[in-house]
Amino acid sequence: MSENIFDDESMAFVVLINHEKQYSLWPEVLTIPSGWDQVFGPQTRDTCLSWLNANWTDLRPKSLIEMDGN
Repeated sequence: MSENIFDDESMAFVVLINHEKQYSLWPEVLTIPSGWDQVFGPQTRDTCLSWLNANWTDLRPKSLIEMDGN
């Protein structure tokens, strides 16, 4: 049985953002996918999750926020 790399708390992680201002928790050892940029890290998984909780307060994509006029 293999462990999911995204759940491995012993690894360093980064936080990514896309053009819609959506975020992703990403293992540092993996290549950042096209369309995403690093905005935080590398740090521990828990530190990255804390950063996400503090900074990603509106989970709607940017285009939906703009459509709503907020």
